[in-house]
Amino acid sequence: MKKSIRDVEVTGKRVLVRVDFNVPLDPRTNEIMDDSRIIAALPTIWYLIQHEAKIILCSHLGRPDGKVVESLRLTPIAERLSQLTNLPIYTVSDCIGAKVKKAVSKLKNGDILLLENLRFHPEEEANDPNFAKALADLADIYVDDAFGTAHRAHASTYGVAKFLPAYAGILLEKEIKALGNLLNNAQHPFAVLLGGAKVSDKIKLINNMMDKVEMLLVGGGMAATFLKAQNYGVGISSVEEDKMDLANKLVETAKQHNIKLLLPLDVIVADAINDQARPSIAPVTMVPPNKYIVDIGPQTIELFTESLKQCRTIFWNGPMGVYEIPQFSRGTKAMAELLANLSATTVVGGGSTAEIVIDMHLGFKMTHVSTGGGASLSFLEGKSLPGVDVLLDE
Repeated sequence: MKKSIRDVEVTGKRVLVRVDFNVPLDPRTNEIMDDSRIIAALPTIWYLIQHEAKIILCSHLGRPDGKVVESLRLTPIAERLSQLTNLPIYTVSDCIGAKVKKAVSKLKNGDILLLENLRFHPEEEANDPNFAKALADLADIYVDDAFGTAHRAHASTYGVAKFLPAYAGILLEKEIKALGNLLNNAQHPFAVLLGGAKVSDKIKLINNMMDKVEMLLVGGGMAATFLKAQNYGVGISSVEEDKMDLANKLVETAKQHNIKLLLPLDVIVADAINDQARPSIAPVTMVPPNKYIVDIGPQTIELFTESLKQCRTIFWNGPMGVYEIPQFSRGTKAMAELLANLSATTVVGGGSTAEIVIDMHLGFKMTHVSTGGGASLSFLEGKSLPGVDVLLDE
């Protein structure tokens, strides 16, 4: 395990906290559309306030590609954080330099300063040591609470820890524990429910989990590749032709490991992927050649539901259909509602799956909803995460 902020004296210290405030903004109004990542950082922020640290928060927002983009300034985030904490949030127009040092020098114990978007500097993503040193010079202690970026070796997630004693924040600690338990400590039967567009995104995860699970359920766009590999027609659905052999191999490996690998029995099909399309149900043996598979069907929902009810641990990553279009979202919604009402340990991978669960107001009913899409997948693939590796060991 890694040392956390609870393992170090922070009173009166300048603490640089890497948070993940990369929240979605409305392109027309620049208002925050989902503040769950800001809320997720509050336990660490409150801990530091209560222990009278001088708090310096840093984050990226969007993809400014190393240039100042006015619409990607962190001003709306500072406003929202001030509303959530009922405290003043000080801001500054950059994240390094004389202006920033001056702002830091004025901080009193318990004060919060939010630095400007880290990615306005190309050196952030390049993990430039001089940029990392300039960030480190602002503080006495570094805390990483940004699990969503822990799989990237950037200056603020990796480089800065070379210059300061580095600890895990409360959210990062919670993520490592919840996902680590899936790999090393899961209660059985254990099922992995996978959706999303591509098999290629989930191959390493499937391979790493094969000897840990009793059940693998496949929906979403990636199911089309599995179905076609099993000689079913999939209409005009997108298929990863170069991954069909691999899909067959995974089916065989599952059989050898005595793992129940469940593919859809029926699907929802449509002649277009838009909100005007009229969906219909087709068994997987009779998908019309001129239609797209857009969701799992009612029989599949029933199969997946009955199977998951038998499990004591479930990890879910990826929607079951084209969730953004209401008439293609039933399968995904059914899985979210099911997981929210089971007494099993339910862990939801980050990214779009987390957004769906939060959008449906079901996040609080899950055991854990990860704040990192790519990071949670990398962790469960068995990869080491640079942002975690660089922290001090217990």
